[in-house]
Amino acid sequence: MEKFSDLQEKEVINICDGRRLGYICDVELELPAGRIVTLMIPIEQEKWNFFCRQKVIYVPWRCIKRIGDDTILVEVDVESLYRENG
Repeated sequence: MEKFSDLQEKEVINICDGRRLGYICDVELELPAGRIVTLMIPIEQEKWNFFCRQKVIYVPWRCIKRIGDDTILVEVDVESLYRENG
């Protein structure tokens, strides 16, 4: 079993294109079971955003292929997973 803080230290990499997605900032949970259903990974933005909204990649738990010591390997179509957070 791993703690959330352990997951936050692992870099998420997409095995479809080898792209580094970043590090987990938050998760969505299914209550009351307490299961993680989605990993939330912030996207670095080039400009300051007046409304303080940050783009986030939402990776469904089912897309995780392997959790290693330093990385989490996922298989996703990243372009379809962008959402505004805020």
